[in-house]
Amino acid sequence: MEFRHLGRSGLMVSEISYGNWLTHGSQVEEDTARLCVQAALDEGITTFDTADVYAGTKAEEVLGRALKGVRRESLEIFTKVYWPTGRGPNDRGLSRKHITESIHASLRRLQTDYVDLYQAHRFDAETPLEETLKTFDDLVRQGKVLYVGVSEWSAPQISRALEIADQMGFDRIVSNQPQYSMLWRVIESEIVPLCEREGVGQIVWSPIAQGVLTGKYLPGQAPPEGSRATDQAGGADMIARFMKDDVLAKVQELKPIAADLGLSMAQLAVAWVLQNPNVSSAIVGASRPEQVSDNVKAAGVKLEDEVRKRIDDVIGSLAERDPAKTASPPRRR
Repeated sequence: MEFRHLGRSGLMVSEISYGNWLTHGSQVEEDTARLCVQAALDEGITTFDTADVYAGTKAEEVLGRALKGVRRESLEIFTKVYWPTGRGPNDRGLSRKHITESIHASLRRLQTDYVDLYQAHRFDAETPLEETLKTFDDLVRQGKVLYVGVSEWSAPQISRALEIADQMGFDRIVSNQPQYSMLWRVIESEIVPLCEREGVGQIVWSPIAQGVLTGKYLPGQAPPEGSRATDQAGGADMIARFMKDDVLAKVQELKPIAADLGLSMAQLAVAWVLQNPNVSSAIVGASRPEQVSDNVKAAGVKLEDEVRKRIDDVIGSLAERDPAKTASPPRRR
């Protein structure tokens, strides 16, 4: 495993992170989840990403049990806050009340005294940004949170948060967690240049485009049984944007590139996002331990300029690049 700094901070994270969105507490049984976490540890992964909302809070519980007994100082545990975790009007968002209650609940579920990174899962248009950042800063000073980040914030939102932190003397955000892959490049034009200047690292999710970049989905054919595209509990909705014959056909053209490099399609996809110097870590999920072992082989892989050009020539205009696609929900009221 290779390691990188999280943004300009002193925190080192594994190039490959293990994430449990859509898997722990929902798609896979807990015994399998434990095996996947053990496989991640065996392969040298030290960074684990989750969120309070995943599987209705169950994902944090499963991860906490799976990591129990592992030396805490050897791990970087990340979680997030924003989405509803209850039915009340204050059971969501980035208010002082919800953040404070959510971090305490997350720490209980994860069976730890602190999290290494606490992330605002979306931007909250209904809460003053000063209130959110002050609450995060208080948690840092209390030792319950070591670093603060955001997820799927736009460039202007990140910029404003950094400006307020500097003015008020708060801890700055050190990371952003966006979707990023060969097919989804919306962060490249605005977010990455800003974050490179400001020392904010990217922890990218879905580097394999929810499995599309493995090449297992074929144009004109029904998706394989048991795949994410058939999961009506949540996976099918997210992957639908890529399940188009023109996209699937182009993905098949990537197979010779991967073969020439001695990589699997998944390894090529993960290695591609890691070529971006602003990326600190790529999150991979798994429903089987062997998937973890396959994906980690992307760590340390260097893709030459000629290879990246071949990939760009294949994907072409099919890649989504519109920065406006990074968007948080509108005001709830």
